[in-house]
Amino acid sequence: MHTDTIAAIATAMGNSGIGIVRISGQEAVAVADRIFKEKGKQETLEGSPSHTIHYGYIYDGDQVVDEVLVMLMRGPRSFTAEDTVEIDCHGGMLVTRRILETVLKAGARLAEPGEFTKRAFLNGRIDLSQAEAVIDVINAKNEYALKSSVGQLRGSVSKKIRELREKILYEIAFIESALDDPEHISLDGYGERLLIGVQKMEQELSRLIRSSANGRVVSEGIRTVILGKPNAGKSSLMNVLVGEDRAIVTDIAGTTRDILEEHIYLQGISLNVVDTAGIRSTSDVVEKIGVERAMEAARDADLIIYVVDGSRELDENDLQIMELIRERKAVVLLNKSDLEPVVSLEEIAEKSGHRVISISAKEETGIDQLEEEIKSLFYEGEIDFNDQILITNVRHAEALREAYDSIRMVENSIESGMPEDFFSIDLMNAYEKLGLIVGEAVEDDLVNEIFSKFCMGK
Repeated sequence: MHTDTIAAIATAMGNSGIGIVRISGQEAVAVADRIFKEKGKQETLEGSPSHTIHYGYIYDGDQVVDEVLVMLMRGPRSFTAEDTVEIDCHGGMLVTRRILETVLKAGARLAEPGEFTKRAFLNGRIDLSQAEAVIDVINAKNEYALKSSVGQLRGSVSKKIRELREKILYEIAFIESALDDPEHISLDGYGERLLIGVQKMEQELSRLIRSSANGRVVSEGIRTVILGKPNAGKSSLMNVLVGEDRAIVTDIAGTTRDILEEHIYLQGISLNVVDTAGIRSTSDVVEKIGVERAMEAARDADLIIYVVDGSRELDENDLQIMELIRERKAVVLLNKSDLEPVVSLEEIAEKSGHRVISISAKEETGIDQLEEEIKSLFYEGEIDFNDQILITNVRHAEALREAYDSIRMVENSIESGMPEDFFSIDLMNAYEKLGLIVGEAVEDDLVNEIFSKFCMGK
């Protein structure tokens, strides 16, 4: 438990309806009492019950700083599990800063980024995975990311990790007890029984690790590249998806020379979309560089949207793109459906190996089908975050992989007929790796690094 008292502005800096200054620590109530006077009452906050709201004024000496509401929450029934006071003031930048300065003069110190959440973790109110979910909720870019982060904040990841650790710890304890007291605890046939258990653990860990691929897409968005020949309608499609004219659209082939990136929100999914130079053989040095960058971006993409001009015959440039996307997640769009077609959906589908959707970027038709197709490519059905766990944190995924490797080593040791103490070593390693996710036996440097990424006041 920390003894010093910290304070910070807990709302975004800018003019708004309300501003909040948060104080937490052993002297939080005393600090607030030095600067707050409740209107029409002589009682201090120190003598007031927890979880009450008080109306009055903040004073800097004899000067009134602002009219405020003060919320009093005594530990451990607070976010930090410490005595906490929140001052709700008018939301102007100047007045909020003045109140913070007054709080600091009264005995608090300025909180470090993420220090309130860090204290909640260190005081045992939340574990490390839940603490990390706090910043994920704040940074959520789409509906799926928000639901996943809220589920993790409520303990969905923690619960699963703790269940796995309990199973592993039981086996470790059994082995150690049997080795210490072989007369009363027999290990006959134990390897076969343990093998069944670790295989189930392996399946659970594998499922969590596989979810990290979707988890990255949920938290970071789908890296999407729009490919096609010059003048196929890539930039027009980009403008339709963005909802405004960001890309230059002309009848001149090769207008787009460099890549143009935009963040787009579609049906709860985030797309980080890159509009690229048209793919064609060219002697123009600048355009050639653009084409090379387009192909490089496509190789690193999660999703490729291939735009075909339905009013022109396919050529070697189209075949080059189709070869690139054949084994990739891709959506093929037959654009310019408002013009007389010279290529068919069936022909393109056969050559590309992907479903083809007819659209008109000019008329903005077929976009709904594109959105549904993207959703179906990355998510099978509706995701229910009450039941399903998505691993969205890179640190968690790495710890799970290391735990998985240790469980596999236990399995190999059993199948090789190794002594039981070999099982215990690898089981303990798996137990410790999973502990890193919830914050057990985590080094201080890692904890400090995690919370340094938080915003001030959180």
